[in-house]
Amino acid sequence: MLQRKIEKALEEWKNLPSHKPLIVKGCRQCGKTYSVKVFAEKNYAHVIYLNFFETPAYAAIFSDSMDVNYFIMMITAMQPDAVFEPGNTVVILDEIQECPQARTALKFFHLDGRFDVIGTGSLLGVKGYGKEPKSIPVGYETVLDMYPLDFEEFLWATGVPALVIQELKRHLQEESPIPEALHKMMRERMLQYAVVGGMPDAVQTFVVTRQLNLVLQIQRDIVRSYEDDMVKYAVGQDKANIKQCFASIPRQLSKENKKFQYSVVQKGSTAARYAGCLQWIEDAGIIRRCYNMNIPELPLDGNATEDCFKVYMQDMGLFVSMLEDGTQADILQGNLYGYKGAVFENLVADFLTKMGRKLYYYHKDSGLEIDFILRWRSGCVLLEAKATTGNVKSTKTVLNHPEKYHVAQAIKLGDYNIGRNGQILTLPMYMGFLLTDF
Repeated sequence: MLQRKIEKALEEWKNLPSHKPLIVKGCRQCGKTYSVKVFAEKNYAHVIYLNFFETPAYAAIFSDSMDVNYFIMMITAMQPDAVFEPGNTVVILDEIQECPQARTALKFFHLDGRFDVIGTGSLLGVKGYGKEPKSIPVGYETVLDMYPLDFEEFLWATGVPALVIQELKRHLQEESPIPEALHKMMRERMLQYAVVGGMPDAVQTFVVTRQLNLVLQIQRDIVRSYEDDMVKYAVGQDKANIKQCFASIPRQLSKENKKFQYSVVQKGSTAARYAGCLQWIEDAGIIRRCYNMNIPELPLDGNATEDCFKVYMQDMGLFVSMLEDGTQADILQGNLYGYKGAVFENLVADFLTKMGRKLYYYHKDSGLEIDFILRWRSGCVLLEAKATTGNVKSTKTVLNHPEKYHVAQAIKLGDYNIGRNGQILTLPMYMGFLLTDF
């Protein structure tokens, strides 16, 4: 059984006085249903489970009335063994996007207050997917984003003890080198994570079999299921355009591309044709945008440029699966040559995205280019991702002009141990998952 961080978030939600119904939102197959059901079985005497995708007939429960007593009557008619005990029952509304009226009903469950409700949704808010609720229960629901396993969860799954992770945190705090044996082991785990990623089925298969060909098949099946969604739920011409947009992502991450270019999707194309398609893919939880900044300083969102951005895959393993056969071995052996920068940039984007961060970078036509900008320990920090070693000329330029850029320090992630050179802290690439202090 894979250990997930969302279990703690669910416990915190339950322990809040007068907590609202919860929506757990995330991309398809990231483990939402499994995690919610495990939590429910541990924390409630009675669990009532309705899956609107598997059993569309459950939608009738919410079609005529918004009275909770009516819901109880209908659910118990369809599930005779269901028990509604105030304070000890949770209702799980799985694939809630298939029944918009059930989303509306969350308000009435909250006002009633006798039972907890958790909904899960994969494509909530995606254009063309299902019907909109008559009334979204604004103020009567809590939304929790869920991602595929992050690197720390992957470490747990592959048997790395919590004490080892605590030791890494201590070395980061003290800025002291990692012992060589631990450094080598963590580097190997990072490269494994780079090819496996965090989709639960892929991780579980890797843990049990160590067969990367089976992992790759699972990843590509997931990617195909995403493409099927694009064809099934998108509207009109968007069906083909969304698939084209999605297929262009590996090319978009070429180091020559300083931003997402619609002309890479199709020669001569513009935002007018593809902007909505890209938004569809992002709303489905498949990609994450990284916005260019006017100037690298706080507040990050306030200084970001809305129409200039890069795009990264939200899960590293799915990104690698979109590349040709043999890429897994190339990553594990370090044989990527010019494209390795794209791979390790997406790895860092995976680290940052799965800790709930928005992504930012800095590029100017003058040649200044910083891979990522982040808030860390209450300051604005430049973050460079280097596959091995590499110069950080742009970083030094920014740091050498504090009167203009208001940045005091930078982090360089790469094939190093921990060290510091003035304002630049060097860290092993695998320690990117520990930059959580924001």
